[in-house]
Amino acid sequence: MSTELRAPATEADPSPPGNPGRADGRGPAGGRWIEHWEPGDAEFWRSTGRRVARRNLLWSVVSEHLGFTVWTLWSVVTVELSDRNFTADQLFWLVALPSLVGAVLRIPYTFAPARYGGRNWTVVSTLLLLVPAVLLAVAVADPSTPYWFFLLCAATAGLGGGNFASSMANITHFYPESRQGAALGVNAAGGNVGVSSVQLAVPFVISSLGLAAAGLVWLPLVLLAALGALLRMDNLRTAATAPVRPFEALKAGQTWLVAVLYIGTFGSFVGFSTALPLLLTVEFPGTDAVHYVFLGALVGSAARPLGGLLADRYGGSAVTLANFLCMAAGSLGAWAAVRGHSYAGFLLAFLALFLTAGIGNGSTYRMIPALFVARALREGGPGDERERRARGRRLAAAALGLVSAIGALGGFFVNRALGESIGATGDSGGALLAFTAYYVLCAAVTWVCGRRLGGAERAGGSRLGGAGQVGGSRLAGAGRSGDE
Repeated sequence: MSTELRAPATEADPSPPGNPGRADGRGPAGGRWIEHWEPGDAEFWRSTGRRVARRNLLWSVVSEHLGFTVWTLWSVVTVELSDRNFTADQLFWLVALPSLVGAVLRIPYTFAPARYGGRNWTVVSTLLLLVPAVLLAVAVADPSTPYWFFLLCAATAGLGGGNFASSMANITHFYPESRQGAALGVNAAGGNVGVSSVQLAVPFVISSLGLAAAGLVWLPLVLLAALGALLRMDNLRTAATAPVRPFEALKAGQTWLVAVLYIGTFGSFVGFSTALPLLLTVEFPGTDAVHYVFLGALVGSAARPLGGLLADRYGGSAVTLANFLCMAAGSLGAWAAVRGHSYAGFLLAFLALFLTAGIGNGSTYRMIPALFVARALREGGPGDERERRARGRRLAAAALGLVSAIGALGGFFVNRALGESIGATGDSGGALLAFTAYYVLCAAVTWVCGRRLGGAERAGGSRLGGAGQVGGSRLAGAGRSGDE
């Protein structure tokens, strides 16, 4: 026998109309809505919350993983288009366009789980992956397919990039603040490793079954993931967002600071992941690098949870500052390898970049939930502490998606910078120097803001661009939750 748990509908915690749901998420009339969710309550978490959260996290990872595979398919496919007489810059456009579309889609995708339910939107967004997979097969099947149609097909792959924002915005509601570093890290890493899956599996699929199979092979997996989300995931009433509330994240200084830094970390990860197969083909022709490039995305994905854990322990800005300095050194090393025509040096430098980009992804992203929960607690407002924390989590979910959208633009900028550099000078050296300068700038921004917040703390308050106090700690400690 299951006890129905319903949260009272208040101004601070709106509960949209619908069927009431039980604690296990199985509501009457076939619904899967959870009406009451308090992950910060220790007893609730032990008895019910942890089990339900892990089940939703599992299927969120599966769906997001496939989103990344479809999003980055063209990173491998472009290497096989040598018979189409496309220029290197045209091929880099095919790699860059999914990043641009995916970044734009992340904004509406951020708010979709709150509007339609996390489970419902996961099913829909997963099924949408069928479109780019099928169109890719159509494009490569005909040797006379025009370039504009290739651009259109590549653009639809951006649907896979949007999945990350909705997945992260949804999962943040299921976990208490003290566990969000690990939970968001696992969710993100499970998706990020989809890039590695594509770059490992697709070359063998193409050599065995042909180029069209690069898209078609994912169709049964997409259908299976959508079915799993339909049967095993849940919607949270408490995650519902008031119509004007998501835009409050746009006014918070924290959102824009972390977004700028996230361009350098996640933008680098997705940009380098999608560009590396084509980049190695251009810089070092005749090598079999396409069979090994999956290692970069794999290293970056595996490092992301480590970044979240390090931020939990040492603070977000401390980890991020050190990380950007390492990224600057890595990109400078890649530039030196290009100048010295060192294939091994180039690969090692990029592996270092993937490692540090992964760590930086976790450390920068981890700041957001704690920052916004602390902001909600400081500002007060209607309701008790539980309701203020819930309000902070809803605002953090909006910020998570906005930051991921802006950061994903970095993938577009990376590919366009490489394409322009190669087109103008014949190699990627100019772009690599530009990346180095940006990482140094990000490190300086992180250091300056950390010092300002430290002074504000000693003065009795901590502010970042008017965004609010960070739980009585400077930004270096923003990655720690108030529950820890």
